[in-house]
Amino acid sequence: MFKTMLVEDNPSFRRLVKNDLKDQFPSMDIIEAGDGIEGFRNIDSHPPNLIFMDIQLPGENGLELTRKIKADYPEIIVIILTTHDSPEYREAATRNKADYFLSKDSTTSEIFKLVKSILLEKGFNADGSDGKNGYS
Repeated sequence: MFKTMLVEDNPSFRRLVKNDLKDQFPSMDIIEAGDGIEGFRNIDSHPPNLIFMDIQLPGENGLELTRKIKADYPEIIVIILTTHDSPEYREAATRNKADYFLSKDSTTSEIFKLVKSILLEKGFNADGSDGKNGYS
């Protein structure tokens, strides 16, 4: 089963993203973290395949957290999902090894298209379940 972590301090936005992802990818396991410290701590116990990371987080900046995650877990895909859509933040996301950068204003179809391509690239089914061969 494909595992996704949402690291977002806004509970209503986190719930909205989680519900949208569950509707589109019903077999996906989704875990949540309300801040960067909780997010980093959860990686050891529930290592995700994909992380949606906000930039502005209590406890730790999402860009710095992305750098630490990618140093220890380079195989985890990190998507920065933020309201701070500026060239400076995009460059900082790239410097900190984020795989993708999306504005929170992105349409759900854009987000779903990206997640589906990641699922298929990683050998999972389009609903988030294990691939045909049973390996993930």
